[in-house]
Amino acid sequence: MSAPMVHAEGVRKRFGRLEVLKGVDLTVERGQVCCLLGPSGSGKSTFLRCINHLEKVDGGRLSVDGQLVGYRQEGTRLHELREREVAERRRDIGMVFQRFNLFPHMTALENVVEAPVRVAGLSRATARAEGLALLDQVGLADRAAHYPAQLSGGQQQRVAIARALAMRPKLMLFDEPTSALDPELVGDVLEVMRRLADDGMTMVVVTHEIGFAREVADTAVFMDGGTVVEAGKPSTVLSDPEQERTRAFLSKVL
Repeated sequence: MSAPMVHAEGVRKRFGRLEVLKGVDLTVERGQVCCLLGPSGSGKSTFLRCINHLEKVDGGRLSVDGQLVGYRQEGTRLHELREREVAERRRDIGMVFQRFNLFPHMTALENVVEAPVRVAGLSRATARAEGLALLDQVGLADRAAHYPAQLSGGQQQRVAIARALAMRPKLMLFDEPTSALDPELVGDVLEVMRRLADDGMTMVVVTHEIGFAREVADTAVFMDGGTVVEAGKPSTVLSDPEQERTRAFLSKVL
Protein backbone atom coordinates (compact mmCIF):
# COMPACT_ATOMS: atom_id res chain seq x y z
CA MET A 1 0.00 0.00 0.00
CA SER A 2 1.24 3.51 -0.79
CA ALA A 3 1.93 5.97 2.00
CA PRO A 4 -0.60 8.70 2.83
CA MET A 5 0.02 11.98 1.07
CA VAL A 6 0.19 13.78 4.42
CA HIS A 7 0.80 12.09 7.76
CA ALA A 8 1.28 14.04 11.00
CA GLU A 9 2.04 12.44 14.35
CA GLY A 10 2.15 14.59 17.47
CA VAL A 11 3.30 17.69 15.57
CA ARG A 12 4.29 20.55 17.86
CA LYS A 13 5.34 24.10 17.09
CA ARG A 14 6.12 27.01 19.36
CA PHE A 15 7.05 30.63 18.85
CA GLY A 16 9.02 31.64 21.92
CA ARG A 17 6.89 30.76 24.91
CA LEU A 18 3.72 30.37 22.87
CA GLU A 19 2.97 26.79 21.85
CA VAL A 20 0.89 27.10 18.70
CA LEU A 21 0.62 23.40 17.82
CA LYS A 22 0.23 21.01 20.74
CA GLY A 23 0.47 17.56 19.23
CA VAL A 24 -1.46 17.48 15.95
CA ASP A 25 -2.32 14.07 14.49
CA LEU A 26 -3.72 14.04 10.96
CA THR A 27 -3.70 11.81 7.88
CA VAL A 28 -4.69 12.85 4.35
CA GLU A 29 -4.79 10.10 1.75
CA ARG A 30 -3.80 10.81 -1.85
CA GLY A 31 -6.66 12.22 -3.87
CA GLN A 32 -8.49 13.49 -0.81
CA VAL A 33 -9.53 17.03 0.10
CA CYS A 34 -9.05 17.96 3.75
CA CYS A 35 -10.51 21.23 5.05
CA LEU A 36 -9.12 22.74 8.25
CA LEU A 37 -11.67 24.83 10.13
CA GLY A 38 -11.51 26.76 13.36
CA PRO A 39 -11.20 30.21 14.92
CA SER A 40 -8.32 32.56 14.26
CA GLY A 41 -5.26 31.58 16.25
CA SER A 42 -6.16 27.90 16.40
CA GLY A 43 -2.99 26.82 14.56
CA LYS A 44 -4.49 26.00 11.15
CA SER A 45 -2.21 28.18 9.03
CA THR A 46 0.86 27.30 11.09
CA PHE A 47 0.20 23.61 10.54
CA LEU A 48 -0.25 24.21 6.82
CA ARG A 49 3.09 26.02 6.68
CA CYS A 50 4.74 23.13 8.51
CA ILE A 51 3.64 20.75 5.76
CA ASN A 52 6.04 22.35 3.29
CA HIS A 53 8.63 23.34 5.90
CA LEU A 54 7.99 27.06 5.76
CA GLU A 55 7.84 26.54 9.51
CA LYS A 56 10.02 23.95 11.24
CA VAL A 57 8.26 21.59 13.63
CA ASP A 58 9.56 21.44 17.19
CA GLY A 59 8.27 17.97 17.93
CA GLY A 60 6.53 14.99 16.38
CA ARG A 61 6.83 13.73 12.83
CA LEU A 62 5.39 15.06 9.60
CA SER A 63 5.71 13.36 6.21
CA VAL A 64 4.50 14.01 2.67
CA ASP A 65 4.17 11.06 0.32
CA GLY A 66 6.19 8.89 2.69
CA GLN A 67 9.09 11.32 3.07
CA LEU A 68 9.79 13.28 6.25
CA VAL A 69 9.29 17.00 5.82
CA GLY A 70 12.55 18.88 6.26
CA TYR A 71 14.45 15.96 7.77
CA ARG A 72 16.00 12.59 7.04
CA GLN A 73 16.23 9.74 9.49
CA GLU A 74 19.44 7.89 10.22
CA GLY A 75 18.84 5.15 12.73
CA THR A 76 16.80 6.71 15.51
CA ARG A 77 18.01 10.26 14.89
CA LEU A 78 16.58 12.99 12.68
CA HIS A 79 18.88 15.31 10.72
CA GLU A 80 17.65 18.53 9.18
CA LEU A 81 17.98 18.70 5.41
CA ARG A 82 20.03 21.36 3.67
CA GLU A 83 18.01 24.25 2.27
CA ARG A 84 18.61 23.03 -1.29
CA GLU A 85 17.19 19.60 -0.41
CA VAL A 86 14.20 21.23 1.27
CA ALA A 87 13.59 23.38 -1.82
CA GLU A 88 13.73 20.32 -4.10
CA ARG A 89 11.07 18.53 -2.06
CA ARG A 90 9.00 21.69 -1.79
CA ARG A 91 8.70 21.74 -5.58
CA ASP A 92 6.17 18.91 -5.28
CA ILE A 93 3.92 20.98 -3.02
CA GLY A 94 1.96 23.89 -4.41
CA MET A 95 0.81 26.60 -2.02
CA VAL A 96 -1.71 29.41 -2.46
CA PHE A 97 -1.73 32.15 0.18
CA GLN A 98 -4.32 34.65 1.37
CA ARG A 99 -2.52 37.36 -0.55
CA PHE A 100 -1.73 36.65 -4.16
CA ASN A 101 2.00 37.57 -4.09
CA LEU A 102 2.19 37.98 -7.85
CA PHE A 103 5.11 39.81 -9.41
CA PRO A 104 3.58 43.20 -10.28
CA HIS A 105 5.97 43.84 -13.19
CA MET A 106 5.06 40.55 -14.92
CA THR A 107 1.97 39.64 -16.88
CA ALA A 108 -0.31 36.83 -15.74
CA LEU A 109 1.39 34.43 -18.14
CA GLU A 110 4.89 35.53 -17.11
CA ASN A 111 3.97 34.94 -13.45
CA VAL A 112 2.91 31.39 -14.29
CA VAL A 113 5.92 30.65 -16.51
CA GLU A 114 8.68 32.00 -14.27
CA ALA A 115 9.12 29.08 -11.83
CA PRO A 116 8.92 26.23 -14.38
CA VAL A 117 11.69 27.92 -16.41
CA ARG A 118 13.97 29.05 -13.58
CA VAL A 119 13.39 26.24 -11.07
CA ALA A 120 12.22 23.21 -13.05
CA GLY A 121 14.37 23.92 -16.11
CA LEU A 122 11.58 23.76 -18.70
CA SER A 123 12.18 25.47 -22.00
CA ARG A 124 10.40 28.79 -22.23
CA ALA A 125 8.33 27.53 -25.16
CA THR A 126 7.12 24.50 -23.23
CA ALA A 127 6.46 26.52 -20.08
CA ARG A 128 4.56 29.13 -22.09
CA ALA A 129 2.35 26.50 -23.75
CA GLU A 130 1.62 24.86 -20.39
CA GLY A 131 1.06 28.26 -18.79
CA LEU A 132 -1.51 29.23 -21.39
CA ALA A 133 -3.29 25.91 -20.83
CA LEU A 134 -3.33 26.51 -17.08
CA LEU A 135 -4.69 30.03 -17.46
CA ASP A 136 -7.41 28.57 -19.65
CA GLN A 137 -8.07 25.95 -16.95
CA VAL A 138 -8.70 28.68 -14.37
CA GLY A 139 -10.81 30.70 -16.79
CA LEU A 140 -8.28 33.42 -17.62
CA ALA A 141 -7.14 32.58 -21.15
CA ASP A 142 -8.11 36.09 -22.22
CA ARG A 143 -6.08 37.72 -19.44
CA ALA A 144 -2.67 36.21 -20.19
CA ALA A 145 -1.14 39.57 -21.20
CA HIS A 146 -2.67 41.53 -18.32
CA TYR A 147 -0.61 42.74 -15.38
CA PRO A 148 -1.79 42.09 -11.79
CA ALA A 149 -2.92 45.70 -11.37
CA GLN A 150 -5.27 45.16 -14.32
CA LEU A 151 -6.90 42.13 -12.70
CA SER A 152 -9.50 41.83 -9.96
CA GLY A 153 -8.58 40.15 -6.71
CA GLY A 154 -10.37 36.98 -7.73
CA GLN A 155 -8.54 36.92 -11.05
CA GLN A 156 -5.20 37.46 -9.33
CA GLN A 157 -5.91 34.55 -6.98
CA ARG A 158 -6.76 32.31 -9.94
CA VAL A 159 -3.43 33.31 -11.54
CA ALA A 160 -1.77 32.34 -8.24
CA ILE A 161 -3.45 28.93 -8.43
CA ALA A 162 -2.27 28.48 -12.03
CA ARG A 163 1.25 29.48 -10.95
CA ALA A 164 1.24 26.81 -8.22
CA LEU A 165 -0.07 24.19 -10.64
CA ALA A 166 2.66 25.06 -13.16
CA MET A 167 5.18 23.15 -11.02
CA ARG A 168 3.07 19.98 -11.44
CA PRO A 169 2.62 19.43 -7.69
CA LYS A 170 1.39 16.21 -6.09
CA LEU A 171 -0.17 18.20 -3.23
CA MET A 172 -1.85 21.61 -3.07
CA LEU A 173 -2.08 23.71 0.09
CA PHE A 174 -4.54 26.61 0.32
CA ASP A 175 -4.29 29.11 3.18
CA GLU A 176 -7.65 30.88 3.32
CA PRO A 177 -7.50 31.62 -0.42
CA THR A 178 -10.74 33.63 -0.46
CA SER A 179 -10.38 35.64 2.74
CA ALA A 180 -8.92 38.71 1.01
CA LEU A 181 -11.56 38.77 -1.73
CA ASP A 182 -14.75 40.76 -2.09
CA PRO A 183 -17.73 38.43 -1.56
CA GLU A 184 -18.81 38.51 -5.20
CA LEU A 185 -15.37 37.24 -6.29
CA VAL A 186 -15.21 34.24 -3.96
CA GLY A 187 -17.29 31.92 -6.12
CA ASP A 188 -14.93 31.93 -9.11
CA VAL A 189 -11.96 30.89 -6.97
CA LEU A 190 -13.92 28.16 -5.19
CA GLU A 191 -15.11 26.81 -8.53
CA VAL A 192 -11.51 26.41 -9.70
CA MET A 193 -10.75 24.53 -6.48
CA ARG A 194 -13.81 22.31 -6.97
CA ARG A 195 -12.58 21.35 -10.42
CA LEU A 196 -9.14 20.53 -9.03
CA ALA A 197 -10.78 18.26 -6.46
CA ASP A 198 -12.83 16.59 -9.20
CA ASP A 199 -9.60 15.96 -11.12
CA GLY A 200 -8.15 14.09 -8.12
CA MET A 201 -5.72 16.67 -6.75
CA THR A 202 -4.83 16.08 -3.09
CA MET A 203 -5.62 19.30 -1.23
CA VAL A 204 -5.34 20.64 2.31
CA VAL A 205 -7.41 23.79 2.63
CA VAL A 206 -7.59 26.25 5.52
CA THR A 207 -10.93 27.96 5.02
CA HIS A 208 -13.90 29.64 6.61
CA GLU A 209 -16.08 28.63 3.65
CA ILE A 210 -18.26 26.07 5.40
CA GLY A 211 -20.32 25.40 2.27
CA PHE A 212 -17.19 24.51 0.31
CA ALA A 213 -16.03 22.17 3.07
CA ARG A 214 -19.42 20.51 3.19
CA GLU A 215 -19.62 19.98 -0.57
CA VAL A 216 -16.04 19.21 -1.56
CA ALA A 217 -14.04 17.90 1.41
CA ASP A 218 -13.51 14.23 2.15
CA THR A 219 -12.43 15.16 5.68
CA ALA A 220 -13.34 18.17 7.81
CA VAL A 221 -11.00 18.96 10.68
CA PHE A 222 -11.93 21.39 13.45
CA MET A 223 -8.92 22.85 15.28
CA ASP A 224 -8.81 24.99 18.38
CA GLY A 225 -6.00 25.91 20.74
CA GLY A 226 -3.37 24.13 18.66
CA THR A 227 -5.09 20.74 18.71
CA VAL A 228 -7.46 18.74 16.54
CA VAL A 229 -10.74 18.86 18.44
CA GLU A 230 -12.74 16.83 15.94
CA ALA A 231 -12.22 15.26 12.52
CA GLY A 232 -14.33 13.15 10.21
CA LYS A 233 -16.73 13.28 7.30
CA PRO A 234 -18.08 16.80 6.70
CA SER A 235 -21.64 15.50 6.96
CA THR A 236 -20.89 14.50 10.55
CA VAL A 237 -18.49 17.20 11.75
CA LEU A 238 -20.52 20.07 10.27
CA SER A 239 -24.04 18.78 10.88
CA ASP A 240 -23.81 16.57 13.94
CA PRO A 241 -20.52 17.28 15.76
CA GLU A 242 -19.64 15.30 18.86
CA GLN A 243 -17.69 18.02 20.66
CA GLU A 244 -19.29 20.99 22.39
CA ARG A 245 -16.46 23.28 21.23
CA THR A 246 -17.21 22.37 17.61
CA ARG A 247 -20.91 23.00 18.10
CA ALA A 248 -20.20 26.39 19.67
CA PHE A 249 -17.98 27.44 16.77
CA LEU A 250 -20.44 26.32 14.10
CA SER A 251 -23.33 28.09 15.84
CA LYS A 252 -21.50 31.37 15.25
CA VAL A 253 -20.50 30.84 11.62
CA LEU A 254 -23.46 29.01 10.09
